[in-house]
Amino acid sequence: MPVHGVVDATQEQAHHMIHVLRLVAGDAVTVFDGRGTEYDATIDRVTRSRVSVKVCPGRVVSRESPLFVSLAQGISSGERMDYTIQKAVELGARELQPIATERSVVRLTSERAIRRVAHWQAIAAAACEQCGRNVVPPVLPVVSLTNWLASLPEDALRLTLSPDGPVTLREVTPIADRAILLVGPEGGLAPRERQDAQTAGFTGVRLGPRVLRTETAAVAALAAMQALWGDF
Repeated sequence: MPVHGVVDATQEQAHHMIHVLRLVAGDAVTVFDGRGTEYDATIDRVTRSRVSVKVCPGRVVSRESPLFVSLAQGISSGERMDYTIQKAVELGARELQPIATERSVVRLTSERAIRRVAHWQAIAAAACEQCGRNVVPPVLPVVSLTNWLASLPEDALRLTLSPDGPVTLREVTPIADRAILLVGPEGGLAPRERQDAQTAGFTGVRLGPRVLRTETAAVAALAAMQALWGDF
């Protein structure tokens, strides 16, 4: 919803408003533009498949964490990756980078990769609607681990999850308000990939004595990082 006035919801938005939220004309809603501006709005008209919304002038509202976390997730299969994207957005991740790794079960061609990124981006937007974020974090194009490691910003804390890592998150001293978290897919990163990450400056951290599934590990680590250095 970009500007105030009467605007039509997208087909997906209209379906959600009509069939999930059961909204009717006159109901009040809050909409956002995905870049930090919110708008008070009222349902103007509802038909079987269309919804028009009367949008008031917007206001800038910030719900972003002071800690900029970029999650680099080794591509996992099906609902596991969807879950990781959804919960990472709810936990304040500012950037989502799908990584093609040696042990990724899902192998994406260029065309399939584009479709999957669009799918994950839609999940990110829906997660923002659910949790009240009004800035939709980008889901970046799929990239190989090797290429990704060669293109990282210098001013970020670099962490990767490892069951036998030398330190816990609590023992890490943040060096900036920006962090990169690398999480492997099912089966974790291959030994060569772990070595490449270490060479690129990543510290292996462990999350207690238990081995977590990939989707659990990412969510647990993000929650802990927000508690230690973010806005929890």
